[in-house]
Amino acid sequence: MANEKIILENKSFALTLGADCVAESLICKANGEECLMPGKRISLFSVTQPRPFNNEVKLAHPNKRTTFQANRVRKEGDSLIVGFEITPFEAEIAVTVTDAYMVFTLKDFIIHPLDYDWLNMTPPPVSEFRLIQLPVKNRERFGEWLNVSWDDNTTVNVLANNPYPRIDSERRDGYRLMTADALKGVKLKGCQAALIVSQTDKFLDAMDCLEEDYHLPHGARSRRSESINVSAYWGGNINPTNVDAHIAFAKKGGFRHMLMYSSCFVKYDNGYLLYGNYDLRDEYPNGIEDVKKMLDKIKAAGITPGIHILQTHIGTMSRYVTPEVDPRLNITDYFTLAKDVSETDDVVEVLQNPEFAEMHPNRRVLNFDGEAIYYESYTTEPPYRFLGCKRGHYRTNVKPHKAGTIGGILDVSEYGGTSIYIDQKTDLQDEIAKKLAAIYNAGCEFIYFDGSEGANPDPYEIYIPLAQYRVLKQLNKETLFAEGAAKAHFSWHFMSGGNAFDVFPTAVFKQKIDEFPAEEAPRMRNDFTRLNFGWWGYFLDTEPDIYEYGTSRAAAYDCPITMQSNSNFFVSNQRTDDNLEVLRRWEEARRTHFLTDEMKKELQKAGVEHILLINEEKKFELVTYERLSVKDGVPVTAYTFERKGKTYLVLWHKTADGKLLLPLSLEDACYETELGEKDLTVAKQDGGSVLEIAGRRYLSGSFTKEDLEKALANAQIIE
Repeated sequence: MANEKIILENKSFALTLGADCVAESLICKANGEECLMPGKRISLFSVTQPRPFNNEVKLAHPNKRTTFQANRVRKEGDSLIVGFEITPFEAEIAVTVTDAYMVFTLKDFIIHPLDYDWLNMTPPPVSEFRLIQLPVKNRERFGEWLNVSWDDNTTVNVLANNPYPRIDSERRDGYRLMTADALKGVKLKGCQAALIVSQTDKFLDAMDCLEEDYHLPHGARSRRSESINVSAYWGGNINPTNVDAHIAFAKKGGFRHMLMYSSCFVKYDNGYLLYGNYDLRDEYPNGIEDVKKMLDKIKAAGITPGIHILQTHIGTMSRYVTPEVDPRLNITDYFTLAKDVSETDDVVEVLQNPEFAEMHPNRRVLNFDGEAIYYESYTTEPPYRFLGCKRGHYRTNVKPHKAGTIGGILDVSEYGGTSIYIDQKTDLQDEIAKKLAAIYNAGCEFIYFDGSEGANPDPYEIYIPLAQYRVLKQLNKETLFAEGAAKAHFSWHFMSGGNAFDVFPTAVFKQKIDEFPAEEAPRMRNDFTRLNFGWWGYFLDTEPDIYEYGTSRAAAYDCPITMQSNSNFFVSNQRTDDNLEVLRRWEEARRTHFLTDEMKKELQKAGVEHILLINEEKKFELVTYERLSVKDGVPVTAYTFERKGKTYLVLWHKTADGKLLLPLSLEDACYETELGEKDLTVAKQDGGSVLEIAGRRYLSGSFTKEDLEKALANAQIIE
């Protein structure tokens, strides 16, 4: 019947549509909860055109980008036949219903004989098609990455089961309009989007079903694996000549993952200059077989290897740029030559106004016929000209160019200007993916997608995950997890590690940990995932309290960290053993599930510092501790804490070792390298006490915090 409601339902939920295609109800069957905002009459589907095209519609309405809402629907078999206000054609949407989810597919458009009979065009002129549009009531949590609204009882998720739909939401008064759009130029017909409504404790089960049925990476399973929270040792120059030393350092820090920059495997120049070639380093004379041997050695040490790549970057000294710019490199703005250009011309005249052309000095590069041309400036009044042109930029071949030739501005990376982004509409990304996969397939098990923001901007939310996915499709084994420098909706299915923050200098490390990863961590939980608390640089001034603060904050949210190795600083920083021991303890504590929920809540308090002790029973013990001021010029770091009715001082020499004179009597004190060791002595001198200091050590006794503050304010290094 024409006015009948349509109910789409499975074991988990029921979606009711009115005959006018308005979504009237969305019920979670497990608890009977209504998920839609009442009183909001919003159609499930809509279609957008760049302007009205039917003659009468064009005359009656403004000629602008126009969205037409669905206003009628009927069910035919497994499809919905949908009509729209004002514009005449219809659409067929196939609905796939399973016990766990529903998938909506734009199958085709239905063009009636008189709809566009007098227009010489391929109908209909659609730029976007809205596959799902639901006014979902606000719940306690919303994950902006996954596009999921949930609380402890119910979860509603509008999501992509393929790389092509644009998934988004709009905040409204008391609800979110959760949407999925098919886009012309990306994929229109055949584009799909999914809907999951479930009890929250069953949500990842439903997601797992969807990912399995559509042969997607198993993001739900990955998030349930223990490997997702294992910290990583990062290296930029690990190779067969030094891998044993790196393994030794990694094991000292308790690391079970080792992330290797692509420069560990391929020839590298300053910046990203050679990226794209991916020629193996000379340390691998037998090619990939030598790579495999090194990765096998890492695995034999109980460490899982992964690779850190920049899949969208092509270096300006690579064979893809010089001597001829590959036409598959991205152009940001297109221009047509107005006049012939000879080999010696330093002016390039074009037909279009370059008013918005790039002017950063590292990114002012044109490409015509494979020649890169650097320009100094341009005119914005006719004749339009690029001025001060330097020919054969990037050592490309200088050649004449004919009037009418189309070229444009190369999409040079904003990070250093030493690489150019791939045009994701071409097959170059697949070509690069195969080169990277050859290294991964030698034995890597996880991956970091660096520089992932370097994708076509129209639209970023499609091309960022699509570029990553094109690499994954070439791998011979599914990754344990992935992380990346940029994420968008579809990457949730494989980038189950989320993102990692870049290096924070020691002076602002604790502040930045609170400002960025600790701020994002609870939001990432809303997406049923975690982040990496950062790539932590290792410097001469890295001390145990730095890593203690960072790892404790990461552990508060069940998140790992990544430490960047630096062999020179490992040797020259006298506190390296202490720093690595801090990381080892926290990694072991997280591995053995030492931390209770109450402890994690305590660790989430910004600015409060904690130390993970190994107590007299050789068990972990968590206490808060407080930094104490030390006399200027005395190279000692000191903290105090209370336990078992005693005051403790934990201290270490910042850079070397020596003897510290404290104007404080310590006759009843215990001085030790670890609690319970009682292995160090305290000497008397000038009415005070002398402590031999080097690495992290512990002093306990009947003194008070105030006694320590006074003594440290007058402390001296005596040798």
